[in-house]
Amino acid sequence: MRWLWPPLVFLALALALYGLDRLFPLPLREVQPARVVVAEDGTPLWRFADKQGVWRYPVTTEEVAPAYFEALLNYEDRWFWRHPGINPIAVLRAAGQNLRAGAIVSGGSTLTMQVARLIDPQPRSFSGKAVQAWRALQLEWHLSKREILTLYLNRAPFGGTVEGVGAASWIWL
Repeated sequence: MRWLWPPLVFLALALALYGLDRLFPLPLREVQPARVVVAEDGTPLWRFADKQGVWRYPVTTEEVAPAYFEALLNYEDRWFWRHPGINPIAVLRAAGQNLRAGAIVSGGSTLTMQVARLIDPQPRSFSGKAVQAWRALQLEWHLSKREILTLYLNRAPFGGTVEGVGAASWIWL
């Protein structure tokens, strides 16, 4: 009978995670892009913010330069393609640095955790970080890495009311 315990524990954990995923679904809501007036040949002529005054122009991963992805992933999350949404080594490293310094000097968030914070803002506390980690796992279960990257590209803040690399490239470049 002892051999039954590990599979039963695994099954119970899997059912609990499935139940939590159903009880607390991802709050993925469509964000309204700003309007762009284009010429007949597709050249942008004028752009408008959305109803909340946010400048957001959706892009796909194919429309973004590979050099941007290289810089983004090297700076924010070099293990993005390999982790399940949470990088325990980065979290432990950041916790150790923060404890030694007595203040927050480093973060352990993955790119997926940053997307989780963008779609479901939480207070910067231990419980908020736990919810963020849960949302990151959900994102990884429900979406592909490319879809998560697209969410980041279109929702990341770039100062003031500018969201996403599409709007940032229009406004700042």
